[in-house]
Order: sequence, then structure tokens, then C-alpha cells
Amino acid sequence: MLYALVLLPLVGALFALIIPDNRLRPLILPVIATIHIVLTSFLLGHAPPPSHGGWIWLDPLGKVVLLCISLLFAVCAFYAVGYLSYRQERPNRVLCMGLLVCLSAMGMVTMAQHLGLLWVALETTTVSMAPLIYFNQNARSIEATWKYLLICSVGIGLALLGLLFLAYSTYVAHHEATLLLGPLMVSARGLNPAWLHAAAIFLLVGYGSKMGLAPLHTWKPDAYGEAPGLVGALLAGGLVNCAFLSIIRVYQICLASGTEIRFFQQAMLGMGLLSMAFAAVFMARQADFKRMLAYSSVEHVGILAIGLGLGKGALYGALFHLLNNGLTKGVLFLSSGNIHRSYSNKTTDVVKGALTRLPWSGGLFLAGFIAITGSPPFSPFISEYTIVSSAFIDGRPLVGWLFLIFLVIIFIGMALTVLPMVMGAPPVNIEPTGYRDRLLTVGPPLFMLTIILVLGLWPPAFLVTLLKDGAAMLGVKP
Repeated sequence: MLYALVLLPLVGALFALIIPDNRLRPLILPVIATIHIVLTSFLLGHAPPPSHGGWIWLDPLGKVVLLCISLLFAVCAFYAVGYLSYRQERPNRVLCMGLLVCLSAMGMVTMAQHLGLLWVALETTTVSMAPLIYFNQNARSIEATWKYLLICSVGIGLALLGLLFLAYSTYVAHHEATLLLGPLMVSARGLNPAWLHAAAIFLLVGYGSKMGLAPLHTWKPDAYGEAPGLVGALLAGGLVNCAFLSIIRVYQICLASGTEIRFFQQAMLGMGLLSMAFAAVFMARQADFKRMLAYSSVEHVGILAIGLGLGKGALYGALFHLLNNGLTKGVLFLSSGNIHRSYSNKTTDVVKGALTRLPWSGGLFLAGFIAITGSPPFSPFISEYTIVSSAFIDGRPLVGWLFLIFLVIIFIGMALTVLPMVMGAPPVNIEPTGYRDRLLTVGPPLFMLTIILVLGLWPPAFLVTLLKDGAAMLGVKP
């Protein structure tokens, strides 16, 4: 059944290739997504043991990421049917195929225990998403696509060099050369420290560029700003989580080595705080609301990095925030896509009074803003509180205070953009468009908003257990 998570989307991509009708083709997305989330639900409770050779295994860390990816993709798949009905002027074959191939690759990332296989799967997500950023086929979208490909490919190339250093560290230490996670962790204390240190640096920089940690984030504002809303949602909630899981795998090896973990944690803290600082600066008075969401993503990958850098109790919060951020970004990107369609513009100079023009989408965007800024009762408040409280409990007051200061600045910056967008009256001279809120375009983000509200009020026991199991793999005592 693990292999079905990879093969099923590829079969769906084949159907998307051969179906000739532009209207019928998007229907394959919710069909595959529904089967995928059913398989995911079963595997969360009945994951098979590691495969022969140990290359494939869905461990608790992979389960957390898989749950987020499957749920987010399912919501985006149903949204895509409604969204593409408004975009009949554009062929959607490449979009449907790319989404499904990316789902297959993301599924492989969650279960790959061989770091080489993990690298291949992560690179496949990069390649499969590139044509989707170019969906609008204009000058700005092609610029964003090339920037995305260039920076992410350089990053993934550095990660490949890091893997070579890691494998060489086993060779120098007279161990059997391997990139399997299990054997690497067992022999980590005996690996050559110089080559292991070099591998950790290159892997962090490489996967950090894919994740969008500052100062490696420069592709994000363009890619998120020009991609369709559902593509932005998967970039922010899917590919970011896959890159973060790759960094976690490196963290596991550094933790097992005993000598590299302190350096790795300090590097994560530094890059996390820097990411939040960049977001605080560039989010202020941001006129393009989709670019604002890109800088919000930079902020939240910084929060994830800080949680990993703090360790101990913050690890539970980081894993919970991985899920919360992915789902909340889905609400924001899908509702922002609706607003963009209605106004045919994504700048605050034109987009005003969205609550009047689009009550459902405007309300969802406003609620998503409240949630993503860590306001109760939504679940990001719980995960952010867990991380920042761990900083003070573990004797890191400087990290905790900087975290809080950046959160306040970012909240004010986002509010200065979001509130004028949704409040007041729409411009009187704006041209009418054919977009109207419908069930398939507001139902999916509303469903995700309901989930993050429930997770904030009453997280289910199975999820709490899963997050604790994941944290335990990172050295947290149950």
C-alpha cells in the first residue's frame, strides 16, 4: 500500500494525459485525491514494517508530513475543479499532470529512508511544479519560473554534494559506504567529523534553499506571486514540508553523532531568526497580497527552523506547526486566488472591500490572516506558543524575545495590507468580472479553516500521539 501512494498519482497523471476534454480532465484530481487520503488514513494506523533493504519505511515523522500533504492536496483537488471552470481559455493538461506527479514525488519523500532516493524525490517535486508556476503564461510568470528553477536547482545541487560528503565520511571511517538513514545513525559516532561537518553544511544550505529559509528565499515572492492560488498552496504547504522533512533527516544523523548536533541547532536558530526578520521587513506595506503571503511563508519556515534549533519540547511544537502552517496557507492561497479572479488584480491599490464584493472569500481571507498570525483559537497559536515557551523554559530568553518581537511586527505589517483589502467598499470604477463565489471555490478553504479551528480547540488523540512519536524520534523522551 505504500507503493500505491506513489503509483496511484502516476496512473492519474497518465489519465490526465490521454483525456482530451478540457472540462472533464480536472475531475481526475478529486478522484485520485480521495483514494489517496483513504490510503493515507489507513497507513497512519497500519503502516507496514520497513521494506527489504530498509529503503522504504513510513515512520512517525513521515506520517506527519504525509497527513498534511494528502489532506492539503485533497482540498486543492476539489478546488481545482471549480477554479479551472473559470480558466477554460487555458489548456489544463500540464497543470493536472504536474499536480499528480508532484503528489507522487511528495509521497515518496515521506517514506524514503535512503537519502539518495529522498534527494531524487525532492528534485522531482521541483521539476514537476515549475510548469505550473508558468500557468498564466506571461512575462512575469516565466521570470518567476526561471528564478524558481535556478535557485532551487542550485540548492538541490549543493544538497547532492552534501550527500557525497556524507557517504565519503563513512568511507574514511572504514565503514561500509551507505546513504541509508538507519545504518548512518547507528555508525554516526564513528564517522569522520570533518566530512560529516561539511556534509551537514551543504545539506542545510541545499535543502534550506528549497524550503525558503532566508537568505535563500529569493525565489519565493516571485513564484508565489505569479502561480495560481492552488499551486501556491501546494508550494507553501506541500513542498516546504518535504524540504523540512529532508532537513529533519540530517538532524537525526547529527543528533546520533553527538558532536554535530549543537552546530546544526545553532545554524537552524540563526537562519530561523533571520527568516523572521526578513519577513518582518518586507511584509510591511506590501502592496501585492500574494507576495505578502510569500513573505509569510518565509516567516513560518523560520518558525519551523527555530523549533528544530531549540530542540526538546519545541520539537513537538515544530511538528504541529508543520501541519498547522500547511493547512492555514491553503486557506489563504485559495481564498486569495478567488479575490484575484474577482478583481483581476492582486494589488491593494485596486483590491478593496472584498467582504462586500466576495463575502465568503473575503471572510475566509480575513480568518486565515487571524489564524496565520498565531491568534487564538486557531491551532497555529498552540504550536507557536509551544515553541516560544520552550525558548524561555530552556534558558534562551533572547531567542524568545526576538521571536515575539518579530511576530508583533509581522502582525502589524500584515494587518496594514489585509484590513484595507477586506474592509470598506469596493472601488466604483472597477470592471465587473465573471467570478462569483461558489461551493467548489469556497467550500475547500472553509473545510480547512474548520480543521485548524478544531485543532486549536481540541486536537484529536491520534494526532497528539503521532506528534509525540515523531518528537521521540528526535530525542524527546515520551
